[in-house]
Amino acid sequence: MRKILLSATAVLLSVTCAHADFQAPPGSSYTSGRKLGRAISNILYGVVEIPEQIVRKSNQYGANAGYSYGVVDGTSRAFTRIGYGFYELFTFRCPTFHGTFKQPYMKCGQDNRIEMNVSGGLSEFPPELGFESYFNHSRSQGY
Repeated sequence: MRKILLSATAVLLSVTCAHADFQAPPGSSYTSGRKLGRAISNILYGVVEIPEQIVRKSNQYGANAGYSYGVVDGTSRAFTRIGYGFYELFTFRCPTFHGTFKQPYMKCGQDNRIEMNVSGGLSEFPPELGFESYFNHSRSQGY
Protein backbone atom coordinates (compact mmCIF):
# COMPACT_ATOMS: atom_id res chain seq x y z
CA MET A 1 0.00 0.00 0.00
CA ARG A 2 2.83 2.33 0.82
CA LYS A 3 4.44 1.73 -2.61
CA ILE A 4 1.20 2.60 -4.34
CA LEU A 5 0.79 5.76 -2.27
CA LEU A 6 4.38 6.86 -2.97
CA SER A 7 4.02 6.10 -6.68
CA ALA A 8 0.74 7.99 -6.89
CA THR A 9 2.28 10.96 -5.06
CA ALA A 10 5.30 10.94 -7.42
CA VAL A 11 3.08 10.78 -10.48
CA LEU A 12 0.83 13.54 -9.12
CA LEU A 13 3.79 15.80 -8.35
CA SER A 14 5.39 15.19 -11.74
CA VAL A 15 2.12 15.88 -13.54
CA THR A 16 1.43 19.10 -11.67
CA CYS A 17 5.01 20.36 -12.14
CA ALA A 18 5.21 19.54 -15.84
CA HIS A 19 4.50 22.47 -18.11
CA ALA A 20 4.12 22.28 -21.85
CA ASP A 21 5.17 25.06 -24.17
CA PHE A 22 1.92 26.27 -25.67
CA GLN A 23 3.44 29.42 -27.13
CA ALA A 24 3.77 29.99 -30.82
CA PRO A 25 7.27 29.74 -32.26
CA PRO A 26 9.19 33.03 -32.50
CA GLY A 27 8.82 33.32 -36.27
CA SER A 28 5.09 32.67 -36.39
CA SER A 29 4.18 36.36 -36.55
CA TYR A 30 6.34 36.82 -39.64
CA THR A 31 4.19 35.63 -42.53
CA SER A 32 4.16 36.27 -46.26
CA GLY A 33 1.41 38.84 -45.74
CA ARG A 34 3.54 40.77 -43.28
CA LYS A 35 6.46 40.58 -45.69
CA LEU A 36 4.27 41.97 -48.49
CA GLY A 37 3.05 44.78 -46.23
CA ARG A 38 6.62 45.57 -45.21
CA ALA A 39 7.64 45.66 -48.88
CA ILE A 40 4.86 48.06 -49.84
CA SER A 41 5.52 50.35 -46.88
CA ASN A 42 9.25 50.39 -47.59
CA ILE A 43 8.62 51.32 -51.22
CA LEU A 44 6.02 54.00 -50.47
CA TYR A 45 7.49 55.51 -47.32
CA GLY A 46 11.20 54.85 -47.72
CA VAL A 47 11.78 58.49 -48.68
CA VAL A 48 10.70 59.47 -45.15
CA GLU A 49 14.21 58.48 -44.10
CA ILE A 50 15.55 61.75 -45.59
CA PRO A 51 13.67 64.21 -43.34
CA GLU A 52 13.92 61.76 -40.44
CA GLN A 53 17.71 61.67 -40.65
CA ILE A 54 17.87 65.45 -41.07
CA VAL A 55 16.01 65.84 -37.78
CA ARG A 56 18.05 63.15 -36.02
CA LYS A 57 21.40 64.52 -37.16
CA SER A 58 20.33 68.08 -36.33
CA ASN A 59 19.39 67.04 -32.81
CA GLN A 60 22.55 65.02 -32.36
CA TYR A 61 25.23 67.08 -34.12
CA GLY A 62 23.68 70.47 -34.94
CA ALA A 63 21.88 72.11 -37.85
CA ASN A 64 24.85 72.17 -40.24
CA ALA A 65 25.38 68.44 -39.87
CA GLY A 66 21.65 67.84 -40.18
CA TYR A 67 21.40 69.53 -43.55
CA SER A 68 24.58 68.00 -44.92
CA TYR A 69 25.28 64.64 -43.28
CA GLY A 70 21.58 64.07 -42.57
CA VAL A 71 20.62 64.53 -46.21
CA VAL A 72 23.37 62.19 -47.42
CA ASP A 73 22.66 59.54 -44.78
CA GLY A 74 18.90 59.84 -45.28
CA THR A 75 19.23 59.45 -49.04
CA SER A 76 21.42 56.38 -48.57
CA ARG A 77 18.92 54.88 -46.13
CA ALA A 78 16.01 55.72 -48.45
CA PHE A 79 17.61 53.94 -51.41
CA THR A 80 18.51 50.99 -49.20
CA ARG A 81 14.97 50.77 -47.84
CA ILE A 82 13.37 51.10 -51.29
CA GLY A 83 15.74 48.44 -52.65
CA TYR A 84 14.79 46.06 -49.84
CA GLY A 85 11.15 46.91 -50.55
CA PHE A 86 11.38 45.81 -54.17
CA TYR A 87 13.37 42.72 -53.16
CA GLU A 88 10.70 41.72 -50.66
CA LEU A 89 7.90 42.56 -53.11
CA PHE A 90 9.25 40.08 -55.66
CA THR A 91 10.03 37.40 -53.07
CA PHE A 92 7.16 37.81 -50.60
CA ARG A 93 5.90 34.25 -51.16
CA CYS A 94 9.32 32.72 -50.43
CA PRO A 95 10.93 32.43 -46.98
CA THR A 96 14.28 33.96 -47.96
CA PHE A 97 15.97 34.93 -44.66
CA HIS A 98 17.22 31.80 -42.86
CA GLY A 99 14.08 29.94 -43.93
CA THR A 100 11.73 32.59 -42.45
CA PHE A 101 9.84 35.67 -43.60
CA LYS A 102 11.80 37.99 -41.29
CA GLN A 103 13.39 41.10 -42.73
CA PRO A 104 16.86 40.51 -44.18
CA TYR A 105 18.42 43.61 -42.59
CA MET A 106 19.60 43.87 -39.02
CA LYS A 107 17.49 45.61 -36.38
CA CYS A 108 19.36 47.91 -34.05
CA GLY A 109 18.54 50.08 -31.09
CA GLN A 110 16.53 49.93 -27.92
CA ASP A 111 13.14 48.69 -29.03
CA ASN A 112 14.03 47.62 -32.59
CA ARG A 113 11.59 50.10 -34.11
CA ILE A 114 12.40 53.72 -33.39
CA GLU A 115 16.03 54.03 -32.26
CA MET A 116 18.13 53.05 -35.26
CA ASN A 117 21.84 52.61 -35.53
CA VAL A 118 23.42 55.47 -37.48
CA SER A 119 25.87 53.01 -39.02
CA GLY A 120 23.19 51.49 -41.21
CA GLY A 121 20.79 49.55 -39.01
CA LEU A 122 17.21 49.75 -40.26
CA SER A 123 14.04 49.08 -38.32
CA GLU A 124 11.40 46.74 -39.74
CA PHE A 125 9.11 49.50 -40.98
CA PRO A 126 9.95 53.05 -42.11
CA PRO A 127 9.93 55.79 -39.45
CA GLU A 128 6.81 57.86 -38.92
CA LEU A 129 6.76 61.62 -38.88
CA GLY A 130 4.42 63.84 -36.91
CA PHE A 131 0.96 62.79 -35.78
CA GLU A 132 0.84 59.49 -37.69
CA SER A 133 2.30 57.43 -34.87
CA TYR A 134 0.46 54.31 -33.74
CA PHE A 135 2.72 53.79 -30.74
CA ASN A 136 1.12 54.50 -27.39
CA HIS A 137 4.30 55.15 -25.43
CA SER A 138 3.75 58.86 -24.76
CA ARG A 139 1.96 60.32 -21.80
CA SER A 140 -1.28 62.23 -22.11
CA GLN A 141 -3.20 64.38 -19.70
CA GLY A 142 -6.62 63.01 -18.74
CA TYR A 143 -9.32 65.29 -17.42
